[in-house]
Amino acid sequence: MKFTPRKINLFMFFKLPSAFFCGIRVVSISQTKAVIRVRHRWINQNPFKSLYWAVQGMASEFASGILVMQEIAAADQKISMLVTHQEGTFTKKATGKILFTCEEAHLVKEAIQKSIQTGEGQTIYMNVEGFNEEGISVSKFIYEWGIKVK
Repeated sequence: MKFTPRKINLFMFFKLPSAFFCGIRVVSISQTKAVIRVRHRWINQNPFKSLYWAVQGMASEFASGILVMQEIAAADQKISMLVTHQEGTFTKKATGKILFTCEEAHLVKEAIQKSIQTGEGQTIYMNVEGFNEEGISVSKFIYEWGIKVK
């Protein structure tokens, strides 16, 4: 399956409806990076009238996760994936349109190749950063993904 924003957004509607209804959408995905958009709205706000931290977490996890899913699909092997640890830092009030970007697909590709060769599980650390419409960073996340050939 070719990973396109439309197909992934449809997948999200059926498999991750809470993310879909919070307004999380894939803007672009390539062999090197993924960009996810979420706009601050009534349904995803906190009491301080900014984007709720958990919505930022969903969007950022999705940015890294679809890169992992894409590389697993390209490997044509049964491979499990799981977030084993996550850290988030919030640097500015998130309002308006926020874009979460992950540019670390190369790390996933290397880890999958190593897991296929050795049969052992691998750990990948992926950085995702959210930017507001002015290009200012509002949050940073680090995801620890565990992958293993089944």
